[in-house]
Amino acid sequence: MNTDRLVTMLRDDAHIGHRSPSRNRERAGAHMSVGKVCIREVVFANPDETAQDAAERMRTERVGTLVVIDGEQHPVGMLTDRDLATRVVAAGRAPERTFVDEIMTSNPETVREATPIERALDHMKSRRVRRVIVVDDQDKLVGLLALDDVLDLLAEEFSTIGELLSRQEPRTHRPRP
Repeated sequence: MNTDRLVTMLRDDAHIGHRSPSRNRERAGAHMSVGKVCIREVVFANPDETAQDAAERMRTERVGTLVVIDGEQHPVGMLTDRDLATRVVAAGRAPERTFVDEIMTSNPETVREATPIERALDHMKSRRVRRVIVVDDQDKLVGLLALDDVLDLLAEEFSTIGELLSRQEPRTHRPRP
């Protein structure tokens, strides 16, 4: 499913239930903030550690992304397993002598935790990223929002709706007079 379709589904969930479209958008915006959806247990790295240490942490924690933070927990970069493969291994660099700040993606995309999920998805689409870092009002790390996590959440919600519908008795349609 592409992000256009996902954003449309989140915006136009009026087909579920009997609320009006505008009321559903208000409800979704009020209840579906990034802070309620993001992953809050984020594995991070420091800019001055080696690529070897970062790669070992990824393996140990079973993650493909590390948020790089400064001493005050402000995100300063993002490092992915792909970055390690392309910027270290494929480039022939020694991982034990290459530092995270040399290979990370600097100035990572961020959104505030109060941002409505629809706006965050629009932001991700316009920046062509699958992940954004979630920050608080002081720009400190709060979590990570990944497109895959949003899709998992939607799948759970649709499954719940399907279960509810399957428990209901089918409606009989009466012919019009």
